[in-house]
Amino acid sequence: MSDDRWSTALVLGGIRSGKSAFAEALVADATSVRYVATAVGGEDDPEWLDRIEAHQRRRPQTWSTEETGADPTRLAALLTEAKPDDTLLVDDLGGWVTGLLDPARQPNDDQADVAALAAAVRACTARVVLVSPEVGLSLVPTTPVGRAFTDALGTTNEALAEVCDRVAFVVAGRPVWLKGADYPEAPAPDPAPVPVMEDLPEPHLVVPEVTEAPVAPAPAAVAAALEEPTQVLPVIGGGVAIEPGMDLPLPHSDTGPDARDRLVSLDFAGAGLGSLVEAVEFAAATQRTTIPQPWASVRVLLISGSHAGGAAAGDDPADAERRVADVERGEGVLSRLAGEAGADIAVLRVAPAGPIEDGPVLDEPAVEVALRQGWRLAEAAADAGRDLLVLASIGVGTDAVAAAVSAAVTGSEPVAVLPRVLRPGGTFDDESWMRRCAAVRDALHRIRHEARGAKDILRHLGGADLAVATGALLGAASRRLPVLLDGPVGIAAGLVARDLASQVRHWCLLPDTGSLTLVRQGSDVLGLTPVLDLRLGLGEGANALAALPLLRSAVGLAAAAQVHPSLLAGQDVPDDLLAPVDVPDDEIPGEPIDGAVETLAEDGSTTLTVPNDPEVDLSEPDPHGPGPATTEPTPDPDTPEPDRPRPSTPGE
Repeated sequence: MSDDRWSTALVLGGIRSGKSAFAEALVADATSVRYVATAVGGEDDPEWLDRIEAHQRRRPQTWSTEETGADPTRLAALLTEAKPDDTLLVDDLGGWVTGLLDPARQPNDDQADVAALAAAVRACTARVVLVSPEVGLSLVPTTPVGRAFTDALGTTNEALAEVCDRVAFVVAGRPVWLKGADYPEAPAPDPAPVPVMEDLPEPHLVVPEVTEAPVAPAPAAVAAALEEPTQVLPVIGGGVAIEPGMDLPLPHSDTGPDARDRLVSLDFAGAGLGSLVEAVEFAAATQRTTIPQPWASVRVLLISGSHAGGAAAGDDPADAERRVADVERGEGVLSRLAGEAGADIAVLRVAPAGPIEDGPVLDEPAVEVALRQGWRLAEAAADAGRDLLVLASIGVGTDAVAAAVSAAVTGSEPVAVLPRVLRPGGTFDDESWMRRCAAVRDALHRIRHEARGAKDILRHLGGADLAVATGALLGAASRRLPVLLDGPVGIAAGLVARDLASQVRHWCLLPDTGSLTLVRQGSDVLGLTPVLDLRLGLGEGANALAALPLLRSAVGLAAAAQVHPSLLAGQDVPDDLLAPVDVPDDEIPGEPIDGAVETLAEDGSTTLTVPNDPEVDLSEPDPHGPGPATTEPTPDPDTPEPDRPRPSTPGE
C-alpha cells in the first residue's frame, strides 16, 4: 500500500461522465504509467477510432501502452507480474468483459476469469487504477447478448469493488467516493500546471463612470440562456482538458434564420435594417429566441502583453503602458466608451514573451496555464451575469505576432497582412515595418518543419496574451456567452481557437471591417461577416464599443417593431404583434355597405357586388408628358379615316 494508504482504486461512471479523465488524474503523480487498453474491434468504425485517438492524445509521452483485447486473461497476468514501484491504469473493464464474452472463447467459465482478475488485483503489489462503466442504473437490455454483458459487467464491478482499497463513482465530471472515504483524497494535479513564467496575476476590474443612463438588467430570456448547463467536457484534476476536438455548445440553428425572416414582415417605413440584420440574427441565435433583446450587461476583457525582438519594432513600450494605466484609472478612449455602454473592464497583464524569430516564446506548461486562465476569465464574466464579452488588447508587438499566427494557420502571405507601423501624428514608419516583416519571415522559416497544432502555434509564436485570448473564446463558447471581435489579437485567437473547437466562431461577431487587411482576411477564413464598414481605427476593443450602441439599437428595434398589419389580414395573430392603427368610428370594418348586392351561385358561393362611388372619377386621366406606349397620333373623330392597304389573303 502506498504512503497515502491506498494501492488499488476502482473508478465507476456512465458514458461521458469523466471517469477516464478522473482516473488519469489519480496516477498523474507517477513518473511512468503502464496504460492497459482493453478495447476490442472497432477497426471499421471511424467514430470509435476517433474516441481511441482522443484518449491517446491525452496521455503523456512517458506512459507506455499494453493491449489485452485479443486475450482478456492477459490482464490478470500483467497485474501478477507488476512490480511494487509500477503504476497501472486499466481502461476499461467494459472492453475486458466484451472480450471475455467473445463467442470464439465459448464455452468458457467466465465467472472463473472474473474471480481470477479479482484475486490478481488483491495480490498486486503495484498501484492499480481500474476504470469501468456503471450499468446498474440503465434499463434491462431487451436482447440476450445485452443481458449477458450487463450481468457479467455487474458481477465484475461487484467483485473488484470488494477487493479494491477505494471505489469512486463519477457523475458529470464530479467524483463521489463510495469506499475509502476515511482516507485522504487521492492526489490530483492542480487545474493549472505550475507555469515556468511568472505567477499569473489576477485581472484588475475597472468600472468606468457611466456617462449615460445605465442599461436595463438582462432580460429573463437572455439570463436563462446564460445559466443553462453546458456540454459535459473532459476534466483532469478538477479542470477542463483543453484539447483539439472539444465538443462545445452551438448557437441555436433555427432562431437566427427565423429572426432574419421575421424582419421582412416588420412595420418599417423603408427597406429595414440593412447590414445590421447580421447583428439581429447573431443575437437571436445566441439567445435562442426569434425576438432577441439588446445586450444589457457587457464586460470588456483587456489583455496587455508585450513581445520582444523584431515584432516590437516601432512600438513604444512606455506609451502602451500609459494606455493600460489610463484604463485602470478609468480614463482614456476605451474607458469612456465602456462607460457609455455601461460596461466594466477586466484588465489582465500577462508575462512578456521572447522574440518569435529566436525560438519558442512559451513552454507547454505555460500554454496550458494561459489557456485555462482565459477560460476562467470568460466563466467569471458569465457568472457575474454578463451577456456579452468584448475582447480588447493593448500591447507591444501584438500586430506582428498576430500576423505571424494568422499566416501560420491560414497560409496567407505575411507581407500582405502585416499592418503598417503608425506613429503618433499620423505618419507611417516603413523601416520598422520592414523589421517586423523580417521577424515574421524568420519565425515562419524556423517552424517550417514543426507541428502546426493549435498549442504548437501558441508555443512557438503566440505568447501568453494570445493564449489567454484563445482560452477566453473557448470558455465563452462553453458558457454560451457571445463575443465581439475587432482587431488582430482577437482574430488570431479566433483562428487558433477554431482548431481546438470549431464551435467557437459561431459565438463571435465582427462589428466592423476596420482598416486592416489582417482582420478582413482572418475574418473571412473564420466565416465571420462584418456587420458594418466604418473602417474604425480606435484600438482593439474600442472599435467594438463604438459600434455597440448601433448594434443594440438594431436588436432593440427588431424586438419592439410589430408586424405590418397588411400582412396579417385574415390571419389569427396575437394582438401584441399588430401595429396599432387608429380607425374612425364611422369606418369600422364589418358595417354593411350601401348599394351592395350579394349573389348566390349554384355551388353555394356568394359574390358581393359593390357599386362605384359616384363622387369618385374612375376614368383614365389624360397624360401630360410621357404616357401611352404608342407613338401614333390620336385620330380626330370628325376626320374620316384614310384608306389603308388591306393585307392580302391567299387566293387573291
